[in-house]
Amino acid sequence: MAAVIRKFFIASMFMWVAPVAILYAFNHDLLPGADQLSPYSLTVLSGFLAVISVNIVIAFYIFMAMKEPSDKHEPDPAFLAEAKASVRQSTDNPDSQKKEE
Repeated sequence: MAAVIRKFFIASMFMWVAPVAILYAFNHDLLPGADQLSPYSLTVLSGFLAVISVNIVIAFYIFMAMKEPSDKHEPDPAFLAEAKASVRQSTDNPDSQKKEE
């Protein structure tokens, strides 16, 4: 569980740091050629790249989650039994569906 929390924390930090670093680099002329852009183009390009960086971090986090082995996760038996009973009860009793509508 600690590894999952660590991955989430690292991804969260990158989701904050990457866009702020991109915006800072563009606004303080740290990137070559950024000083030749108009203020409008600078704002649009830096904002676009900041949004793309967050999406890349999210995609990487999803990829890491999908790569995690699924056999380690065992559902709680009490939860499964309660869920199955609930499903059986709603399918066995057609009147309960009419009341909900």
